[in-house]
Amino acid sequence: MRCLVALPAIAVPGRRSHPKPRPRRRGTLVALLGRCRCGRRHLLGASSAAGLLHLANPPCLAAPPIDPDVMLERVHPARPGWYEKLYVTALDKGMASYEAEIAEYKLNLFSQLSAEGKNILELGVGTGPNLKYYASADGVRVIGVDPNRYMEDYSRAAAISTGLPSSNFTFRRGVGEALPAEDNSMDAVIGTLVMCSVKDTNMALREIKRVLKPGGLYLFIEHVAAPDGSFLQFVQSALDPVQQFVADGCHLTRKTAENIEEAGFSSLSLNAVHLSSAYIISPHVYGVACK
Repeated sequence: MRCLVALPAIAVPGRRSHPKPRPRRRGTLVALLGRCRCGRRHLLGASSAAGLLHLANPPCLAAPPIDPDVMLERVHPARPGWYEKLYVTALDKGMASYEAEIAEYKLNLFSQLSAEGKNILELGVGTGPNLKYYASADGVRVIGVDPNRYMEDYSRAAAISTGLPSSNFTFRRGVGEALPAEDNSMDAVIGTLVMCSVKDTNMALREIKRVLKPGGLYLFIEHVAAPDGSFLQFVQSALDPVQQFVADGCHLTRKTAENIEEAGFSSLSLNAVHLSSAYIISPHVYGVACK
């Protein structure tokens, strides 16, 4: 589920690099599309007879750890209907200023995605504000995933308004920890303002890698914690419990950039931007990771 924020239209771009536990290629977004490749992982052995029997007929190594519907009820059981409807209305009516400010970054990000004929999964599709950037491409097929059932009508309407045939848009209630898609089935996974509200960020990133085809792209925009020791980080920490309650699990203090860097993508382009007038959630990161 996308988190709720409201910002005016002033942005100050910047870049930053994080220490990495091992070398990783970096490059421009365009370069990622042409040169990233992925190798194949292999199952190593087992030391017991049961393990040998298991190897004789192994399951898919990247299979989801649990049924998506079971995981949905475990980490994000349905809220009261009035709450979910109110949240959808708040997103639909209250995000205009944020979308106006972030638009230039989304244009830059989604321009790197050749969506024609592609299978795309958008995690935390919400009311569908991202669909206009990519869903008008010929032959694109989109799976929109969100735990809030009332997002379906809004996101489907947004998809149709871009020219996407209704048959090419599928809405699924689900969460990032168990995506409702097959292994190696998606050309791209999109997530904006969603890693703040998943229960387990690392599990969600593993799921993104599982469903992506080799060479597939993960496009992201996320608000993140302020720098350690800053006054803003202190304020975020103080307000985090309240934010989780009023914004359906949204955390203010997550270091999502570090999680993405450590997720094992073959290549990564990571950018930082400070949305100067959005005090509490002003630090953002955006970019593209390649499986």
